[in-house]
Amino acid sequence: MLKRIASLALLASLSAGLAFAAGGGKEARKQNWKFEGVFGTYDKASAQRGFQVFQEVCAACHSAKYIAFYNLGDKGAPFYDPAYPNSNDNPVVKAIAKQFTVTAGPDSSGDMFERPGTSADKIPAPFANEMAAMAANSGAFPPDLSLITRARYNGSNYLYSLLTGYKDAPEGVQLSAGMSYNPYFTGGNQMAMGAPFIDGLVEYTDGTTASVEQMSRDVTEFLTWAADPKMEQRKGTGLMVMIYLFLLSLLLYGSYRAVWRDVKH
Repeated sequence: MLKRIASLALLASLSAGLAFAAGGGKEARKQNWKFEGVFGTYDKASAQRGFQVFQEVCAACHSAKYIAFYNLGDKGAPFYDPAYPNSNDNPVVKAIAKQFTVTAGPDSSGDMFERPGTSADKIPAPFANEMAAMAANSGAFPPDLSLITRARYNGSNYLYSLLTGYKDAPEGVQLSAGMSYNPYFTGGNQMAMGAPFIDGLVEYTDGTTASVEQMSRDVTEFLTWAADPKMEQRKGTGLMVMIYLFLLSLLLYGSYRAVWRDVKH
């Protein structure tokens, strides 16, 4: 059974790699991320800046339908504050939610209405439905970004490489109308979304210089958290389990030696 599972896992990994190669995209550039490794954690300052980039730039076209505002204040999240274990009470989360307008209702007359967001709401989508999104984007549908780093092969590196990889089409490559050239795009190097960032596009609240590379790195950090919000807790639990198993092994070995010490082998 274990061999079968291992074989399936290997097949899935190979399939993902072949699918990536088949798309024609250039291999993503490897980055050093703080969240990598057994003891890796999210860079909270970077993730906070990444949310600002998402809010001010990405959210104009892309949804993040699986993220509720209170998730931003959960343990391990960008705006977690231990003083507010219930993230619904986190004042920063409440302030962020109020910056968004959400559609609610129906009211007593059966009509929908708009109101400021609350921490219990999910981040509202920029368009009412998929057709409206496509109509506003020349027929292309902007994908939801909640799980984008899990939905793409080598997700975090791919997303960073994509965001920083726009360039002029090389000689001999004819771009279709309205398309931009990006060698990292797995859909064939031509994509409907133009380069989303220019230097200084946002003004970071912490004073960090908002270069294209910095904004790309920060929004990738945020979206990596969004796709795996319980990573830190999972790693912490795994570490405790390994420590427990190590101590249990020592105890069992000691018991074995004590029980069999007077028995000749």
